[in-house]
Amino acid sequence: MKRILIVEDDESILAGLQAGLIEESYVLLTATDGERGLASGKKENLDLIILDLMLPKMNGNEVCRNLRAAGINTPILMLTSKNQEVDKVLGLELGADDYMTKPFSLRELQARIKAILRRPAVISRDLEEYSFGAVHVDFKKQIALHQGKPVKLSSREFDVLKFLITHEGEVVTRDMLLDEVWGYETFPTTRTVDNYILSLRKKLEPGVDSKHIQTIHTTGYKFVK
Repeated sequence: MKRILIVEDDESILAGLQAGLIEESYVLLTATDGERGLASGKKENLDLIILDLMLPKMNGNEVCRNLRAAGINTPILMLTSKNQEVDKVLGLELGADDYMTKPFSLRELQARIKAILRRPAVISRDLEEYSFGAVHVDFKKQIALHQGKPVKLSSREFDVLKFLITHEGEVVTRDMLLDEVWGYETFPTTRTVDNYILSLRKKLEPGVDSKHIQTIHTTGYKFVK
């Protein structure tokens, strides 16, 4: 059974999440502040962390940053009541795998969770290491280097990059990425794909126009080594 940690300080939201997810036969653990969430995220053997952004003692971004710094690669689904794109991009840059903006439907949450939990089954496992430009990536160990220096990528960012690389020279549409990396078509939107691409470019080709992850106008993206 899949083990999910919910880090949420709003009692009504937490109760709703528990009620909805128990129906899916998940094993649920909870924390009501950032410090407890961080401790549980480091200690417990988890399949997913649902992490609220606004938390007492330590906010969600800080929890996410600390988990990734500690080498914890458990997928993180961030919950936020903020609509600004900059907050969503920041969460992705810190290592979150996906985000949802409150209010959201339980059906959407369940769909996103199922997609995250089954993601490894749809991503090609053949490619273990790859180098391009000043970048070297070890997909098996989830290590990325730019000019020999470590770059923090989320599990989802590794998957997006891996999918692009394994389709080198091909035009990859946003819908293809949603279907194959996220694993479902309804959620999220194609704008989410664009946010991940933007984040990858900033981390792997900082300060220059991307030569390797190219935008194909109105269609999608293409990886060129």
